[in-house]
Amino acid sequence: MNKLFLRIVIGLVTAFSVLGLFSYTLLALSNHVRYEHYWTDKATPLMAFIVENQRLLGMGVPSSLSVATRNHTQFDSVIQARLDAGQTVLLDHTEHKKFVAALNSDLVIALETSSSGRELFELYAWVVDRVIASDGMKDNEALQQLERALQIRVSPVKDDRQYASQLALNQLVEQGHFVLQADDRHLVLLRSANGEVLELDLGEIHHLFSLPILLLVLLIDLFTLALLGYYVIQGLDRRLRNIETVASRIARGELDARVKRAGNDDAVSRLGAAFNSMADHIQRLMYVQKEMIHAVSHELRTPVARIRFGVQMIEDCPNQDALQKQLKGIDGDIQELDELIDEILTYARLEQGGPILAFQEADIKGIVNQVVEEQSSVKPDMKIFAVFNDKSDLWKSSEVEARYIHRSIQNLVGNATRYAKSTVKINCSFDQETCRIDVEDDGPGIPEEQWESVFTPFARLDDSRTRSSGGYGLGLSIVRRILYWHGGQAFLGRSDIGGAKFSLVWPRKQGKPQ
Repeated sequence: MNKLFLRIVIGLVTAFSVLGLFSYTLLALSNHVRYEHYWTDKATPLMAFIVENQRLLGMGVPSSLSVATRNHTQFDSVIQARLDAGQTVLLDHTEHKKFVAALNSDLVIALETSSSGRELFELYAWVVDRVIASDGMKDNEALQQLERALQIRVSPVKDDRQYASQLALNQLVEQGHFVLQADDRHLVLLRSANGEVLELDLGEIHHLFSLPILLLVLLIDLFTLALLGYYVIQGLDRRLRNIETVASRIARGELDARVKRAGNDDAVSRLGAAFNSMADHIQRLMYVQKEMIHAVSHELRTPVARIRFGVQMIEDCPNQDALQKQLKGIDGDIQELDELIDEILTYARLEQGGPILAFQEADIKGIVNQVVEEQSSVKPDMKIFAVFNDKSDLWKSSEVEARYIHRSIQNLVGNATRYAKSTVKINCSFDQETCRIDVEDDGPGIPEEQWESVFTPFARLDDSRTRSSGGYGLGLSIVRRILYWHGGQAFLGRSDIGGAKFSLVWPRKQGKPQ
């Protein structure tokens, strides 16, 4: 859970970091274009008015405005074309801006201003002052024409005190104009030659982050997130549909259908892996069920036939001793059926998902000694002993289901006593991580090519079906399943004393159930 949460956090941080970088780049590019467009729009009416009224150039222009020879090698072809089209061109838009406009084919006028545009606004004030001084502007219509030409608004100020700034009043006296900003607009106060104070409204101030641009970037971000979400959801949907298709195939009987594994270690991949594991288990259960049906029918047929034969023989018993002998044989056959059913139920319970195991600390050394004692009483003529390879009892305990571990060891030792000549040896080794038990005998052994098949249900390496050989071919299968549910393994090897060696290995500490 923590790992999944960490991946989600990392994914979200990465996505929003990339989106933030994308948004910043988009804002930077849009602001660059907006910045150039804004100042070009501010300068164009003024430069165009000066070009149309070139007489103003002879009235003592400010130092920020200059007339220069048009050097055709100074500008590239795009700027040359824009100048020929009568446009105002912004050449530099870093700390200082420079605007140029063509007077004619040989001359250009250039305006240099700071990043705040102060010199540009002062030039507006100078042009308005010179036009009013030269033309008089006695009527409103002439003033309105000037406003339309310069795309500004000129209005008289009746009371200087509305600009409560002594500095403003002083500059109006000394310089005749004062540039300020009020209510997000560029304003210039101008004291004309006739002493009248005019206010020039030059339009809104340029904002780096305007609401329309922010909304546009937000919409683009949302659209990008939607596309990304759609792509992710489509991928998940496609992979989930693959699992759904495989489930439908299994439902139709195609038990070998499996989900293709992707390289991603995500929730859907883990779901596919769990589904494949489930499908493997189902396929195995179906195979085991099929094999058990065939084997059980055969295993049951023999004792049932003997019971039927014994019942028929009872009618012909000549005396009480013969009758008791037949009844004893029938009772033995019934006992064999009971044991067979118990073995089948135990194996089925282990095979079909495992029993409910109550893992507890158990003394493995004590369990082994108990099995040795039990089997020695059954086979008193056979040498059965255990060897513990550790030098102390420090690691003799393990988290197990003692009843099932006892049964697995007992099955191996009992199986060894049936085939051993005289000796059954149990080697036990415990360390900090694992427990290992090897059950060896000095019997004929098992061919290596049959080592794996001995764990198959109802498998017998001999063809005997009599009670003298014992067993039903389920003991080793039960042992392997018990070790499986303990997180360990059961396997077969060759003993140093000549026969077979069955080994059990499992971890001392059990993890969380799968």
